[in-house]
Amino acid sequence: MGFRYFLGVDVAKAKLDCLLLDSVEQRRRSKVVANTPEGFEQLVKWLTKQGVGCEQVHAVLEPTGVYHERALFALSQAGIAVSLVNPAQLRRFAQGLGIHTKTDACDSAVLARFGEMIKPAHWQPAPSKARALRALLARRDVVAQDLQRERNRCEALVIEDTPERVRQSLTDTITFLEQELQALQKSIDEHIDDDPDLKRIWDLLQSIPGVGQRVADHFTALLAGRDFRSAEQLAAYLGLVPTEWQSGTSIKGRPRMSKAGPASLRQLLYMPAVVATRHNPHVKALYQRLLAKAKAKMSALGAAMHKLAQLCFGVVHT
Repeated sequence: MGFRYFLGVDVAKAKLDCLLLDSVEQRRRSKVVANTPEGFEQLVKWLTKQGVGCEQVHAVLEPTGVYHERALFALSQAGIAVSLVNPAQLRRFAQGLGIHTKTDACDSAVLARFGEMIKPAHWQPAPSKARALRALLARRDVVAQDLQRERNRCEALVIEDTPERVRQSLTDTITFLEQELQALQKSIDEHIDDDPDLKRIWDLLQSIPGVGQRVADHFTALLAGRDFRSAEQLAAYLGLVPTEWQSGTSIKGRPRMSKAGPASLRQLLYMPAVVATRHNPHVKALYQRLLAKAKAKMSALGAAMHKLAQLCFGVVHT
């Protein structure tokens, strides 16, 4: 479906800077609303006053922490097609247009122009079960990080003259965080076990040599929440596909991982890929073949991560 109107929405904690671009008449109209449910309603009413129906609009946003999520759902529920754009891609697009200024109003204009010219894929809300699992996993990871920081501080006390009160505070905090981590993991396990689809995906992922509980948890949330049509599409989303740098005969850079997707998932795959190069026959064969061709170890390991992601897709979808 072609759209006539493109809405660039620059998201901040308190407000949304919006620019409506008419791709036919090249007219621009701007509006600033609060980043609240009332502000979302005001934006939809403003579009109606402009004589623009929600079904005629393609809105483009870039992720801004958690501040974009309410706007994303509200616009989608109002019947507006919505796309989320990678901030780095958007910045390169702006530079290609010769735009070096960065203000909220300017960013909203760039977003609208990006939607008109690139026509990015539409965002689809993940099922509620996948969103709930993702929220539990995010909280579990934060608590695990806090626990590790406190343990590191506790180890540092060995070489310091620290008051007993500080030592007791650290001990109490570590105990609390350990209990909270166990409780969150129990909630995650129960959430997966109580849903047949999530449980099916989790069990299949666990059947892959090299894939442990944490990878299975996170990839269950990912594969249940997003509709990947191929293993390559999943690998591209994770930023595991190679990018080449070549021009003529004089410039030929080493292929590198695109690293375009969520860094946390790539980090999560690193150690399982190391294990898989020893215990997973498919990954091991690929890894050893690349090393035999004198490929760098990190390059071969990147290919192993790529292969592991493909296997995750394969066991779930075939």
